[in-house]
Amino acid sequence: MQVRFVGCGDALGSGGRLNTCFHVSGQTANFLIDCGATSLPALKRYGILREDLDLILITHFHGDHFGGLPFLMLDAKFLKRKRPLVIAGPPGIDIRLTRLMEAMFEHSSATKPTFDLHVVALEPTVARQFGAVTVTPFPVIHGDSGGPFFAYRIEAEGRILAYSGDTQWTDQLVAAAHDADLFICEAYTYDRTVKNHISLKTLETHLPEINPKRVILTHMGDEVLHKLATVPHMAASDGLIVPL
Repeated sequence: MQVRFVGCGDALGSGGRLNTCFHVSGQTANFLIDCGATSLPALKRYGILREDLDLILITHFHGDHFGGLPFLMLDAKFLKRKRPLVIAGPPGIDIRLTRLMEAMFEHSSATKPTFDLHVVALEPTVARQFGAVTVTPFPVIHGDSGGPFFAYRIEAEGRILAYSGDTQWTDQLVAAAHDADLFICEAYTYDRTVKNHISLKTLETHLPEINPKRVILTHMGDEVLHKLATVPHMAASDGLIVPL
């Protein structure tokens, strides 16, 4: 199994990086974590077959994590997709997706897809099985709009992958990522505290209690990107492939 960072940038495209979208694939698993606005061209750039995806997990409803879905749905129509698809995320995802589709492509939400589409609202801390993939969402803190906000603990093919989503520090991240094979965590700032995001230094103080086997930084702002040469952790880049 592997993770490909289809996009790993922040909302402002710091460093010219694309919006958040991770592709997880293996013998039985084939899904996306988040689908930011730039996801469709990035998926095409890396030759990832959209029609083979079984699941898309959404952490929250900001455009850099959620805004690519209308383009993906339109693409599926032109591909005449037949494979069923699950889109899962925080409560309210069905209404949010309908509103987003209508904002981007009027009347598109009323068009019946050529495949079975299931839009699933997940409950905090309740594990949910999607084929061979088990997903447990954990509530995190990322402001007053665009939520609810989730981090994910994902089990598939004998591996545990955790993703912080966008959040300031919360002990929920310990529950989500403890002993994970890979913890993908945002590090928006280096040591500066900003509301609703984690700094690299804050993350480092908590890594001993999280105890992941590996950590990869994502969603980095300019101040972290400018210091990457001195950062003692692996950092994501668009297109990076990491075995799990």
